[in-house]
Formats: sequence, C-alpha cells, structure tokens
Amino acid sequence: MSIPIARRSWRSALAIYLRAPVITMLFLGFSAGLPFLLVFSTLSAWLRSDGVEVAAIGFFSWIGILYSIKFFWAPIVDRLALPVLTRRFGQRRGWMLLAQAMIAAGLIGLASLDPNQNLMLVAAFALLVAFGSATQDIAIDAFRIESAPDDIQAAMASTYIIGYRGGLLAAGAGALYVASWISREAAYLTMAALVGIGVITVLVRPEPERLSLTTQLIHEPRVRAFIRASRGQPRHLRRLGAWLIGAVVCPFTDFLSRHRLKALWLLVFIAVFRISDLAMASMANPLYIDLGFSLATIANVTNVFGIAMSISGGILGGLLVARYGIGPILVLGAAAATLTNLLFAALALAGQSLPMLVMAIVGDNLANGLASAVFIAFLSSLTSRAYTATQYALFSSLMTLPGKFLSGFGGLVVAAEGYATFFVIATALGLPAIALAIWISRDPELVPRPSAPAT
Repeated sequence: MSIPIARRSWRSALAIYLRAPVITMLFLGFSAGLPFLLVFSTLSAWLRSDGVEVAAIGFFSWIGILYSIKFFWAPIVDRLALPVLTRRFGQRRGWMLLAQAMIAAGLIGLASLDPNQNLMLVAAFALLVAFGSATQDIAIDAFRIESAPDDIQAAMASTYIIGYRGGLLAAGAGALYVASWISREAAYLTMAALVGIGVITVLVRPEPERLSLTTQLIHEPRVRAFIRASRGQPRHLRRLGAWLIGAVVCPFTDFLSRHRLKALWLLVFIAVFRISDLAMASMANPLYIDLGFSLATIANVTNVFGIAMSISGGILGGLLVARYGIGPILVLGAAAATLTNLLFAALALAGQSLPMLVMAIVGDNLANGLASAVFIAFLSSLTSRAYTATQYALFSSLMTLPGKFLSGFGGLVVAAEGYATFFVIATALGLPAIALAIWISRDPELVPRPSAPAT
C-alpha cells in the first residue's frame, strides 16, 4: 500500500524546478525533440525542394512507425549490456550515447547526399536517425524514472516538454533558416553538432542507481525456476533462456502480479486517456482552413499561443502534482484534455472568428500540456524500477495507438455530420478516461494520497 505523501508548500513545490534531475530533463528533452522533425517535415521540405516526386516523399512517412513499435526492442535496451559503453558509463547512459551516435551519423550522412541520385541511401540514413531517436527515447524515459522519486516526475516531465519543444523549433524553423541562409548540407551538419547537447548532458550526469543484471536475474522467481528446470542443458542456452525470460517475460508478469485484476483496467485507462485529443487532432487544421483562416494566421496563432500554452500547461501540471499529488491532478488533466475539445465545436459554429481560434488553441494546448505532465508522472509511478525501459515503452505505445487509429476515421465523420458534431463525439470519447481517473485517484494502492500540509 502506498504511503501518503506530505503536501508541499507552494514555495517548496516551485523549488523542485531547481533540482538537478529536473534541470537535466530540459537538455535531454531537447536531445529527444531534435531528430523528430529532421526525418519528417524538414526532410520532406528538403526532398521536395530538390525535385523528388511527392509520391516518393509520401513513403517516408512510414519511418514514423518506428516510434510506435519501439517496445519491441525496449527489452534489449533495458537488459543488454553494451561492450565498453555499459561498463564505462552504465546501462542507461551507455545506450543514450550509442543512440546519439546513430543520430549524428545519420544526420551527417543525410548532409552528404543528393536525394535525386541516392534516394535509397537517404531513406537508409533517415531510418538510422529515426531508430536512434526512438532508442534514445527508451533510454531517456528509463533514466528519468530511475533518477528521481515519483513525486517530482511531473516536474521532470514538464521540463522535458519544454526541452522537446526547443528541439522541435531547432529542427524545424532553425534548420530551414540555416538551409536558406547557407545550404541544406550546413543545416543537417548544424543539427548533427547540436546532438552534442545531449551527449554532454549524458557525460556530466551520473548513472541512476540500480541493481546489476545478474542480481536482478537471481531475484526473479521465473528465472530461477527456468535455471532449475534446464539443468544438464548447454550453459550458453541456459544463459540465453534466463536472459530472455528476465528481459521479455518478467516485465509483463511483474505488472500483472503487482496490480492483479486492476491491471486490465489500468491498461484500458492508459489506452483511453489521450484518445479524445488524438482522435480530433487530424481534423484541427482542416477546420481552420475550411473556416477561411490563412496559413499564415494558423501558423502564427499555433506557434505563438500554442507553444507558449503547451509549455505553461506542462509547468503548471508539474507544480500542481508537486503540491497536491498525482491523483487529483490526474482527474483534472483527463477532464481538461477532454472538455477543451468543445472549444473546437464552438469554433466550428462561430465561423471565422480570430478570438475564438485563439481561445480554442490556448485552451487545447494548456490542457494537453498539463495532462501530459501528470500522465507521464502517473505512468512512471506504474513502472517497476527493474523493468523501467520495457514497461514504459509499452505504456507510451499503448497511450497513442488507439487515438491515432481512430483519427483516421475523422474525415468520414466530418463529411457525414460536420465539424461541430465531430468534436462533440471526440469529447464523448474522453468521458471514460475521466471516470477511470476518478476511480484511480481514490485508490491509495495506485496513487499516494497527500497528508496534512507540511509545516
């Protein structure tokens, strides 16, 4: 049973943002956000400007699938010791450094190619960048969870969001500016150099404390049972079998054994928490355009208000969790992320109203920033410190897949019922998340309850 946490004062809650683990996530967030656009919109703009056919560019979007299936190789990142790197830097930092090397190598490779002559090589280097980026995400999430207690995970998530946004800006607008002023090659080489921010951060921060792989395997009953049952078999097969059970089977059985019948409902909650805002996301830009807003207006409002409110929501979420605990803010985040979809329904009915557009984007991004911070903290609290990379990768994939799948049907609903009805339906999809958040917030085994205010 979870131990109640003491409620902090506002001053001590704000002071959390000055802790070294929280500040660290600002730079690791930048390192995580930097590669993302470089293999998507920035790469697409470069390919099209060099005359590559639109049909060929479309296939590059499949690279994004790597981010959704990263849980397949998360057990390797969790448990496989890298030669030299793991011994010198530790499991988490070693994998981050390897992933950053892959990202930098891929960006340098992209800078040196003419896409019209070497399109397949461009695709190969883009895949290398995306694979390195997804691998880095796995290692960073595990590093974050293991570096600090649950009660400051939301603050770490909020600084991570800020850094991630900075990485997106550098890889998006920053890369395009460098390309226009100097050259496309210079832009990708500059981005490769910026990978050094993450490298330096990894080198200066310590490896989180965790049990050695051998110790973890010894303490896992299923591994011990396999070792007893496989006596007489070749030693290398026994070691491989023990490793596979510890890396692949135990993360799932651990979660099920810790939460028993609640495990299914927790997985349902993870799947539906963001289903509302992800399901409506694909129809937001079409709504703006169909209402008559110019691309410049959409870009200005989303960049100025959207980014600022997303960052503000993340900071607010981290502050509120530090002050009141995860439970009540989880309910607030679920309700805010769901109900702000009604602002888009109101915008659809209001027509081309700039104040209403600003209100919808402000409300949506503020709510999503807050919800993301508290939900990351909640998911972090669910993971076992023995299987952080594998369990969190599974949770984060489950969090996005249902909403992304349903978003594909958004156009059909809009065509049949109109934008206002679509956003009301999207709001209704989020109601189960609110109900489950209320149930979870009342269960002291799932979230610690704040005690009386600290004096």
